[in-house]
Amino acid sequence: MGSDTDLRVAIIIGSTRNGRFGPTAAEWFADQARQHGELNIDVIDLSEEQLPDVLIDEGDPVPERVTALAPRLDAADAFVIVTPEYNHSYPAPLKTAIDWYMDEWQAKPVAFVCYGGMSGGLRSVEHLRQIFAELGATTVREVVSFQNYWEQFGVDGSWPKNPEGPNAAAKGMLDQLIWWARALRDHRAIHPLNPLSDQS
Repeated sequence: MGSDTDLRVAIIIGSTRNGRFGPTAAEWFADQARQHGELNIDVIDLSEEQLPDVLIDEGDPVPERVTALAPRLDAADAFVIVTPEYNHSYPAPLKTAIDWYMDEWQAKPVAFVCYGGMSGGLRSVEHLRQIFAELGATTVREVVSFQNYWEQFGVDGSWPKNPEGPNAAAKGMLDQLIWWARALRDHRAIHPLNPLSDQS
């Protein structure tokens, strides 16, 4: 059996908007993950990846940027999606990024850090759960949610200004994510699933 040291967690920043808050939330969570245990953290910023907006037809060549990101997703034992809520759902570039890949998500756990107004981004998470279920991923129950996130900056610019609650929520979510990541990784090694791409 592997240890937490071997677990690779990819944190995906789902917003690509100008002035976005996603990198702040992702940086905070990555720090929480590093403190939680000796995890191998890979932060993937979709704004930097610049995946194509238009998907290809079957048999067409895969764009270079899509091919380049695939090994990082494939190597991950677990994912954390950092997402805002736009118009009661998640950003379009995040959906495009998810749709470019298939087998990379299969039989792996996915957790969420979300932010927004009064809902704290939770409506975007509920939509994403359905998508990842279709891709054979397992979403963990615990979520880290920030309501009215812009109000949580300290006078010195630190965020969040009251860290006790968010830190505890992050720890609880990471406990679940690590449990699922270890269990699914070990079982994939014993009994691999047929790739989803072979089932379509």
